[in-house]
Amino acid sequence: QVQLVESGGGLAQVGESLRLSCAASRSVPSMYPMAWYRQAPGKQRDWIARIDVNGLTQYADSVKGRFTISRNNIKNTVYLQMSSLQPEDTALYYCKFDTKIGTFWGQGIQVTVSS
Repeated sequence: QVQLVESGGGLAQVGESLRLSCAASRSVPSMYPMAWYRQAPGKQRDWIARIDVNGLTQYADSVKGRFTISRNNIKNTVYLQMSSLQPEDTALYYCKFDTKIGTFWGQGIQVTVSS
Protein backbone atom coordinates (compact mmCIF):
# COMPACT_ATOMS: atom_id res chain seq x y z
CA GLN A 1 0.00 0.00 0.00
CA VAL A 2 1.15 3.53 -0.75
CA GLN A 3 0.29 6.45 1.49
CA LEU A 4 0.30 9.96 0.08
CA VAL A 5 1.17 12.74 2.50
CA GLU A 6 0.23 16.30 1.64
CA SER A 7 1.74 19.43 3.12
CA GLY A 8 1.91 23.17 2.59
CA GLY A 9 -1.71 24.18 3.02
CA GLY A 10 -3.07 26.78 5.38
CA LEU A 11 -4.40 30.32 5.40
CA ALA A 12 -3.56 32.92 2.75
CA GLN A 13 -4.76 36.39 1.90
CA VAL A 14 -6.19 37.29 -1.48
CA GLY A 15 -3.42 37.57 -4.04
CA GLU A 16 -0.91 35.57 -2.03
CA SER A 17 0.72 32.28 -2.96
CA LEU A 18 0.96 28.82 -1.43
CA ARG A 19 2.80 25.69 -2.49
CA LEU A 20 1.36 22.25 -1.84
CA SER A 21 3.44 19.08 -1.81
CA CYS A 22 2.35 15.46 -1.94
CA ALA A 23 4.86 12.70 -1.31
CA ALA A 24 4.50 8.93 -1.51
CA SER A 25 5.39 6.97 1.61
CA ARG A 26 7.56 4.61 -0.38
CA SER A 27 9.08 4.22 -3.80
CA VAL A 28 6.57 3.34 -6.50
CA PRO A 29 7.68 1.32 -9.55
CA SER A 30 7.52 2.92 -12.97
CA MET A 31 6.30 6.34 -13.91
CA TYR A 32 2.69 7.39 -13.55
CA PRO A 33 0.42 10.40 -13.90
CA MET A 34 -0.11 12.65 -10.90
CA ALA A 35 -2.97 15.03 -10.33
CA TRP A 36 -4.53 17.50 -7.94
CA TYR A 37 -8.22 17.81 -7.10
CA ARG A 38 -10.11 20.07 -4.74
CA GLN A 39 -13.43 20.02 -2.93
CA ALA A 40 -15.11 23.17 -1.68
CA PRO A 41 -17.66 22.96 1.15
CA GLY A 42 -20.93 21.49 -0.09
CA LYS A 43 -19.55 20.76 -3.56
CA GLN A 44 -18.20 17.75 -5.39
CA ARG A 45 -14.50 16.99 -5.76
CA ASP A 46 -13.17 18.57 -8.96
CA TRP A 47 -10.02 17.88 -10.95
CA ILE A 48 -7.79 20.95 -11.29
CA ALA A 49 -4.36 19.88 -12.59
CA ARG A 50 -2.57 16.87 -14.05
CA ILE A 51 0.99 16.02 -15.07
CA ASP A 52 1.76 12.93 -17.11
CA VAL A 53 4.87 10.75 -17.24
CA ASN A 54 6.48 13.03 -19.84
CA GLY A 55 5.85 16.18 -17.85
CA LEU A 56 2.93 17.32 -19.99
CA THR A 57 0.54 19.39 -17.90
CA GLN A 58 -3.17 20.14 -18.09
CA TYR A 59 -5.27 22.54 -16.04
CA ALA A 60 -8.89 23.28 -15.35
CA ASP A 61 -9.99 26.66 -16.61
CA SER A 62 -10.57 27.83 -13.03
CA VAL A 63 -6.84 27.66 -12.21
CA LYS A 64 -5.13 28.02 -15.60
CA GLY A 65 -2.50 30.73 -15.55
CA ARG A 66 -2.42 30.87 -11.74
CA PHE A 67 -1.50 27.34 -10.64
CA THR A 68 1.47 25.25 -11.74
CA ILE A 69 1.84 21.51 -11.24
CA SER A 70 5.27 19.89 -11.23
CA ARG A 71 6.85 16.63 -10.16
CA ASN A 72 10.03 15.14 -8.77
CA ASN A 73 10.23 11.54 -9.93
CA ILE A 74 13.15 10.65 -7.69
CA LYS A 75 11.23 11.77 -4.63
CA ASN A 76 7.86 10.45 -5.85
CA THR A 77 6.46 13.89 -5.14
CA VAL A 78 4.06 16.21 -6.90
CA TYR A 79 3.77 19.93 -6.24
CA LEU A 80 1.12 22.56 -6.81
CA GLN A 81 2.29 26.16 -6.86
CA MET A 82 -0.74 28.38 -6.35
CA SER A 83 -0.52 32.09 -7.10
CA SER A 84 -2.98 34.98 -7.12
CA LEU A 85 -5.18 33.09 -4.69
CA GLN A 86 -8.85 34.05 -4.51
CA PRO A 87 -11.57 33.25 -1.94
CA GLU A 88 -13.09 30.77 -4.41
CA ASP A 89 -9.87 28.73 -4.14
CA THR A 90 -10.83 27.83 -0.56
CA ALA A 91 -11.18 24.05 -0.47
CA LEU A 92 -9.73 20.74 0.61
CA TYR A 93 -6.97 19.84 -1.84
CA TYR A 94 -6.23 16.20 -2.71
CA CYS A 95 -3.42 14.63 -4.69
CA LYS A 96 -3.85 11.46 -6.70
CA PHE A 97 -1.32 9.02 -8.15
CA ASP A 98 -2.48 6.65 -10.91
CA THR A 99 0.16 3.93 -10.64
CA LYS A 100 0.42 0.45 -12.10
CA ILE A 101 -0.12 -0.99 -8.62
CA GLY A 102 -3.24 1.05 -7.96
CA THR A 103 -4.73 4.50 -7.61
CA PHE A 104 -3.90 6.35 -4.43
CA TRP A 105 -5.30 9.49 -2.85
CA GLY A 106 -3.91 11.86 -0.26
CA GLN A 107 -5.88 12.56 2.88
CA GLY A 108 -6.66 16.13 1.84
CA ILE A 109 -5.21 19.41 3.01
CA GLN A 110 -7.11 22.61 3.73
CA VAL A 111 -6.44 25.84 1.88
CA THR A 112 -8.34 28.89 3.05
CA VAL A 113 -8.13 32.21 1.25
CA SER A 114 -9.30 35.20 3.23
CA SER A 115 -10.30 38.58 1.88
